[in-house]
Amino acid sequence: MKIDFTNLLFALSDALDAVEIEYLGSATGHGRRVAFLTMKMMAHAGITDPRALTDISLAALLHDNGLSAYLRQLYNEGSVLGTDLKEQYRLADTTTRAEMEQGKLHSEIGEQNIRSLPFRTDIRNIILWHHENADGSGALGVPAGKTNLASQVVHLTDTVDVRFNFTDPTPEKYDDALAFVLKNKGRLFTDEAVSLFEEAVPYAVLAEMKEKGVTACLREGLVTGFDEFSDEEVHEIADFFARIVDYKSSFTKDHSMGVGAKAEIMARFYEWPAEKVTRYYFAGAMHDIGKMMVPNDILEKPDRLTPEEFGKMQNHAAATRFILAQIPGMEDITEWAANHHEKLDGSGYSLGLTGDQLSFEERLMGCVDIYQALTEKRPYKEGLPHEKAIAIMRSMAKDNKIDAGIVEDVNEVFGGGASVSGADLAGSGTGRKWKCPVCGFIWEGDKPPENCPVCDAPGYRFEPVE
Repeated sequence: MKIDFTNLLFALSDALDAVEIEYLGSATGHGRRVAFLTMKMMAHAGITDPRALTDISLAALLHDNGLSAYLRQLYNEGSVLGTDLKEQYRLADTTTRAEMEQGKLHSEIGEQNIRSLPFRTDIRNIILWHHENADGSGALGVPAGKTNLASQVVHLTDTVDVRFNFTDPTPEKYDDALAFVLKNKGRLFTDEAVSLFEEAVPYAVLAEMKEKGVTACLREGLVTGFDEFSDEEVHEIADFFARIVDYKSSFTKDHSMGVGAKAEIMARFYEWPAEKVTRYYFAGAMHDIGKMMVPNDILEKPDRLTPEEFGKMQNHAAATRFILAQIPGMEDITEWAANHHEKLDGSGYSLGLTGDQLSFEERLMGCVDIYQALTEKRPYKEGLPHEKAIAIMRSMAKDNKIDAGIVEDVNEVFGGGASVSGADLAGSGTGRKWKCPVCGFIWEGDKPPENCPVCDAPGYRFEPVE
């Protein structure tokens, strides 16, 4: 499969940006600014191979890819999040970051993650060491003599951009940043990294970044264009971002990976060409990438959501479209992934498409997403057995929400064609119906379910259907 790897990572870095903004208060475009400043400094250091310079810069772009997993661990351990964490990260000298690092450090997780990506040159340990101080007081206690130059540069550019926010640079702000860097020479930052910053990043570079835009500046110095990637490599790219999405919320752990796997199984069932099978897997694994842009206080809010919060929750499908649409050559994947919450009767989101506007692949992705959500274990529920999941989906097909023929195919593939009926659905048979106001699912029973089995909306939001 041909992929423009550089532009793909550009687009998907928007999702990582959203996590940094939410938890650490970083300004929009932080990852790209770190990548651009790193590119300038490493080029000045003598990296002349365009591919090597590109890969170092892309590693800088993804330097905080382990953040959502790290923050999930902090959340599970009951550690501080939110405003306090933002203040620690932004205001404290980085020597105090060791106090925040509990369990597995996000630099370790990020390094482990990025090693699965098919880079063409050696980018090892750039992310692992990007929080190491020159004097050895960093997160892992590795002193300057044992880290590589690229990691030292990323550490400096990351720290300076978080502190001084180069979204809107001014000469005064630059002078303050330079003074901070010089003050911490030999303590936070290595002598070589400080010299590179002085020589390769004068104020004119920041002014150019503001005038042209950081993305345009990056594109001028990096290798772009399509390269051939094996099926295994495409899976690795998709899995890299699917894992990050699934880390974000405990409610949907492993959901993206599960949808990708089941999408691939169904694609093989329909005997699609090999490359289409791979592309469909990619779409399934990436279908919820937009959830990176939904705050966790909405994704995991235990109380009633406001109308505005409902809108933000539903906007994740539109955010998926926004992210994937930026990747050249993935127009089909974008549609397959972004339309997974559309319904045949037009009641879905985010576009309100109807059955005649949805391709077979889009209808199938919607069914795979629902089946995965029904059968997977969540913190508040066990996964439903296949028979009950199919009964729910048949009920939805009867209400013209999803494709009845595809539901039967899903039944055949994952349940061996098991015979199920509405009577198999837990809580059904009383004649009373309840409607989920988020996805339109109809539940039959004396009372609403604890959570919607399709979209996870709390049961108290269900409305009785007359």
